[in-house]
Amino acid sequence: MSIQTVTPAELETWAAEDYIIIDVRDESAYQLGNIPGSVRISRQDLLNGSFQLPKNKKLVLYCMFGVLSRDPAEKLLAEGYDAYHLDGGYGNWLVRVMKSESGNEQRRSEIEKSLRKRFKHDIMGRFVKAIIDYDLIRPNDKIAVCISGGKDSMLMAMLFKELKRRNKIPFEVVYLCMDPGYSETTLGMIQGNAGLLGIPLTMFQTRIFDAVDNIPKSPCYICARMRRGYLYRQAKDLGCNKIALGHHYDDVIETTLMSILYSGQTQTMMPKLHSTNFEGMELIRPLYLIREDDIKAWRDANGLQFIRCACHFTDTCSVDGHGGTGSKRLEAKRLIAQLKKTTPSVEGNIFRSMENICMNAVLGYKDHEGKRHSFLDTYDMTELPEMPGAESSSAAEAAPRGKQKNSPF
Repeated sequence: MSIQTVTPAELETWAAEDYIIIDVRDESAYQLGNIPGSVRISRQDLLNGSFQLPKNKKLVLYCMFGVLSRDPAEKLLAEGYDAYHLDGGYGNWLVRVMKSESGNEQRRSEIEKSLRKRFKHDIMGRFVKAIIDYDLIRPNDKIAVCISGGKDSMLMAMLFKELKRRNKIPFEVVYLCMDPGYSETTLGMIQGNAGLLGIPLTMFQTRIFDAVDNIPKSPCYICARMRRGYLYRQAKDLGCNKIALGHHYDDVIETTLMSILYSGQTQTMMPKLHSTNFEGMELIRPLYLIREDDIKAWRDANGLQFIRCACHFTDTCSVDGHGGTGSKRLEAKRLIAQLKKTTPSVEGNIFRSMENICMNAVLGYKDHEGKRHSFLDTYDMTELPEMPGAESSSAAEAAPRGKQKNSPF
């Protein structure tokens, strides 16, 4: 018996009392966003027959992109239920909703206003602080704000819009979005959010997903490197001298911890970098001081839905990446969360550790040319004073991170 399929448009024509709509995703994805009126029953429970369902109603099953809901729908249909698979899943339904909202000026205005009011300190203020503290924007810069479609890059685009509205120093922006081989549904979600938020995307296409599809080892690393190179090249062709990426505070401390635990190095994700392959180009990270929880709070307060990863390997991902992976980054995130239960200052301590390296208390280091140096090189040349006692975490919390500059914003 072939599977029965219903599109989101067709579903709207059905009487609500004639069907039950079932979300087969995990609880975290369901709580993040779901089709109104749906009930959650896990895919495994449906396959195991753990639930008794009425046979006098149509059963419409959906997952994120219409992949995981097919098997349980087929099983229920074979057992005599009037079961359907929602074509394109929640993503397809969401694209339809986004298109209907794209011209909603009042909703867009409320989202923009939230950055000036409710999230003025935790998001907008920290965005400006990072720009000032790390000298990320200079007069006459032309910046490619790189949009992946996730919550971080979409928020960054909104913050740049707000910064341009203030217009205290002259600089230009291009909202650059690469299609590395997204599905039609994923593209629809990115374009739908851009329409709602008033972000004028400059799109360009590559075939990166196809290129890394058959790479057995570290495809995500290779994909990320390729995407970075394409973004630099496209930005330079557009006359930009900088690309802006949406890495936030939590990315920074997780990267720092991963470097120590998994690479045997002490290094972090820098707020800005000169490109080694594209002369005159620079990478900046304006969300450097913004906490991920605050980004999520902004997203949820405004009822927004974003993608995270939508490559060929993760077609079954939830919106915004919920559902989890076995990545080292996730291990680091969980470890930090566990340590925070007994040491609330652990995140700030990890961050500040990269500002407070004592060169007389390390076994060795590499200079900017990659040359290695040992503490033995200068050990007998001079007597160094003993290290003073470590500051308490509360004192470190209160200490300023350097002289504040006058804000041009």
